[in-house]
Amino acid sequence: MNDLLKPFLLEGRVALVTGASSGFGRHFGSVLAAAGAKVVLAARRTERVQEACETIARAGGEAIAVTMDVTDSTSVRAAFEASEQAFGVVTVVVNNAGISIPKPLVDLSDSDWTDVIDTNLNGLAYVTRESAQRMIAAGVGGSVVNIASILAHREQKLLTNYAASKAAVVQFTRTAALELAAHNIRVNALCPGYFETELNRGWLQSEDGQALVRRIPQRRTGDLIDLNGPLLLLASDAGALMTGAALTVDGGHVLSSL
Repeated sequence: MNDLLKPFLLEGRVALVTGASSGFGRHFGSVLAAAGAKVVLAARRTERVQEACETIARAGGEAIAVTMDVTDSTSVRAAFEASEQAFGVVTVVVNNAGISIPKPLVDLSDSDWTDVIDTNLNGLAYVTRESAQRMIAAGVGGSVVNIASILAHREQKLLTNYAASKAAVVQFTRTAALELAAHNIRVNALCPGYFETELNRGWLQSEDGQALVRRIPQRRTGDLIDLNGPLLLLASDAGALMTGAALTVDGGHVLSSL
């Protein structure tokens, strides 16, 4: 292998991905396993996570499924315990779990607001805290990659709860990076633009969705493979001097109008 590519490998690392049952999370698990990590796929829908583990195993990787509700710190703790028993200390964390409840602000119920904040921000904080405590106790460094959004930087109607949560994720990332740098724990964020997944495929193919695509300077939404390089950069030693960064992957969308 070209020596330039070796820092991107994750051999000997244990990586945990939240929200790993579909979309970004399932893809991230496969990428981290292909880079050599032992992967822990965490989600509430454990049957779909188990399917993802089997896919990784068929490709020659190692993966286990754990049940985790990121909004419940007890569930988070139990999932990390199971991960350590199977593979050892988790040193790469991808905080991917997230939800969206798109509605006008005036129509948002209390639960519409709190459910999004609980999952997208509070859950991410609980997982980061638990992982950092365990890395510090073990005397090892690591990397936390928080999945934010271009809506952390720009505005779009009907997503006040989601945008607020993702903007908070970026600021949380910076502050956690400042605190944890002394322990050799890096904390960075990925800010994806629009990527086609099973959750948004129908809308992206609609008239409104196609109008949005035309406003992206590259005139396309992202393919999941477009996140492979940015993810591995932040997760691996290739990004050893990066912490507190928010890396945008959006085809230039934030340069245009949402």
